[in-house]
Amino acid sequence: MAGLVPPGTAIPADASKTAHTKADEKIDYMNLPCPIPYEEIHREALMSLKPETFEGLRFDFTKGLNQKFSLSHSVLMGPTELPSQSGETIKIPTAHYEFGANFIDPNLMLIGRMLTDGRLNARVKWDLTDNLTVKANAQLTNEPHMSHCMVNFDYKGKDYRSQFQMGNAALFGASYIQSVTPHLSLGGEVFWAGQHRKSGVGYAGRYETDKMVATGQVASTGMVALSYVQKVSEKVSLATDFMYNYMSRDVTASVGYDYILRQSRLRGKIDSNGCTAAYLEERLNMGLNFILSAEIDHKKNDYKFGFGLTVG
Repeated sequence: MAGLVPPGTAIPADASKTAHTKADEKIDYMNLPCPIPYEEIHREALMSLKPETFEGLRFDFTKGLNQKFSLSHSVLMGPTELPSQSGETIKIPTAHYEFGANFIDPNLMLIGRMLTDGRLNARVKWDLTDNLTVKANAQLTNEPHMSHCMVNFDYKGKDYRSQFQMGNAALFGASYIQSVTPHLSLGGEVFWAGQHRKSGVGYAGRYETDKMVATGQVASTGMVALSYVQKVSEKVSLATDFMYNYMSRDVTASVGYDYILRQSRLRGKIDSNGCTAAYLEERLNMGLNFILSAEIDHKKNDYKFGFGLTVG
């Protein structure tokens, strides 16, 4: 075959590069990446489509006592929504003060919050080993049957994650997610709510590259959730999701954005119900952030505007 090539003819370099590229693209199924937890498969979409909007005035101050321990103080003044049988939104003016204590260590995180209305919130994250993590969330309140606690055991394998959850009222759940290819991961979950005598099963898939993230989730409770995030650049992301419940026939679709500037971050979304939300975080100085929040729902005639300041 070499004699068929005329003397002086150069073999194109692209041909050898193409051969090497195809060889490099061969998937090593014994060395797949570890996926994210099952409960966080929609996290990129939630960052854009579910900003933490609030109404009224918010002030947060955090004081570090040493490298691991800090105290926080928060004040929130704004209306509280009450459930109503009619379509109108009922709001009453309220004000809350929250005191918090934080202990953050490479292997242990303890967070506690106490509110003036008597509620106590606590969070624990403890890395028992490099692969096993225990998480716990609890809320204690004066209202009967409103206190709850949830414990989560998260095991991180080489190319899979498994979780087991248990909470009060005989609530149990388990989930598993496995990397199938370097970009695709599939998983499932089961749960049992003993107090309500209900059980369910769900399945999910996530496809991720450097430029996009697509997820799909379906559960026997009637929920179907689809989301897609396109990373336009390192600072700009566009997101959309579709939520459908085939039990109640409720359908909601939304689109949103996440724009990171040099000194600020802007997130917003609009959904098929006509609800529009925006959330702006502006860094005024080192350790000093200004926050603007807005949410407009023309269908319910509900308008929420808030501003806040974060120090520390």
